[in-house]
Amino acid sequence: MKREKFGSRLGFILISAGCAIGLGNVWRFPYITGQYGGAAFVLIYLCCLVLLGLPIMIMEFSVGRAAGCSIALAFDRLEPLGTKWHWYKWFGIAGNYLLMMFYTTIGGWLLIYLFKMAAGSFEGMDTTQIQEEFSDLMGRPVLMTVFMVIVVVMCFGIVSLGLQKGVEGITKIMMVLLLALLIILAVRAVTLPGAGAGLEFYLLPDFGKMKEAGVMEVVSAAMGQSFFTLSLGIGAMAIFGSYIDKKRALPGEAVCITILDTSVALISGLIIFPASFAFGVNPDSGPNLIFITLPNIFNSMAGGRLWGAIFFLCMFFAAASTIIAVFENIIAFAMDLTGCSRRKAVVTNLIAIILLSMPCVLGYNVLSGFAPFGEGTAILDLEDFLVSNNLLPLGSLVYVLFCTTSYGWGWKNFLKEANTGEGPKFPKWVRRYVTIVVPLIVLFLFIQGYWSKFAS
Repeated sequence: MKREKFGSRLGFILISAGCAIGLGNVWRFPYITGQYGGAAFVLIYLCCLVLLGLPIMIMEFSVGRAAGCSIALAFDRLEPLGTKWHWYKWFGIAGNYLLMMFYTTIGGWLLIYLFKMAAGSFEGMDTTQIQEEFSDLMGRPVLMTVFMVIVVVMCFGIVSLGLQKGVEGITKIMMVLLLALLIILAVRAVTLPGAGAGLEFYLLPDFGKMKEAGVMEVVSAAMGQSFFTLSLGIGAMAIFGSYIDKKRALPGEAVCITILDTSVALISGLIIFPASFAFGVNPDSGPNLIFITLPNIFNSMAGGRLWGAIFFLCMFFAAASTIIAVFENIIAFAMDLTGCSRRKAVVTNLIAIILLSMPCVLGYNVLSGFAPFGEGTAILDLEDFLVSNNLLPLGSLVYVLFCTTSYGWGWKNFLKEANTGEGPKFPKWVRRYVTIVVPLIVLFLFIQGYWSKFAS
């Protein structure tokens, strides 16, 4: 069977960006930007993005395009005879499943809140009541299961339509709408009375805050954010590399995707900080920001019901674009490995993902007694830790070593693939940097992840 390809370059860029753009762009990036010195942090973050994220993304795309398949067979086809790089495919696909085991549940939460906001359910509620609303949701496993299943069925339904008609066609629309709606929300936020203080907090460089936090801690936070924001290391980018032709060199494509991902993160800050300062609300991070802090803000805002609904629609698009992209990788893995049809792969994995997502749903109610990292933590935290602090950094390390060492695919093969086609080329002179420095940075982030989690 002939392998499907993207219908356009734009489709490839938007879908790859959709995979990278996720909830971390909204509930983590603005918070750490404000915490570590505003624009001063952003500058360091952008440098880290170029120095760390981009090379690894280009490597993952190169492996996918050269092999013409998912990680199910990519390493098998490219590795030197007798080597065992192909063993990594099982860890890579495990990362995709683990990510979906909690991301689908969060997608369900967003859909619930979209309906609640559109229906005006939060109108007249005070801060305590809005907080209790989220706590109440966590205690309703049936409702969470229903909406998780809706998200899974919806996204697998899109994937079942095929690459061009389903994944490409619908994700393109979602991404364009996401960017348009975020810009509309940002314009509304920055024009609120009192928004200027929030813009100052967010955009003006505050080197005093950097010094207070410690320069190394700030740099480390910037490296971590730049690394994890692009969803590298588990084959989620490699699959899209396998769907494109060789007309364009890969560095230019990776730059476009990175710009889109960063733009969403920056625009999110333009929404959250001006709005938070305008209404005297302290911006939090994580789920509290999305499901408690922001509903409080929208509740205080004129026309908040409309603006809140638009915001949660944006968040659902961001989550759904990632889910669709990862589902496509899971389906491609199954088809490449077993030769089964797309339909069979969809049906089998739809059932599997629903069952695998249940521990996360039940982790806040039936299984709430299981706190993997101490009081206040849940199964979601464990699943997120396994992906973010283990499989992403170690997987990225595998790609870097595979593309730069003679024991793997090798530097010459990687460079030839990355630079095939029109557009900016991957420079030869950075070989020592990507061979020695990048692996050391990835290892540092891996160790630091464990240190920050368990040292205290």
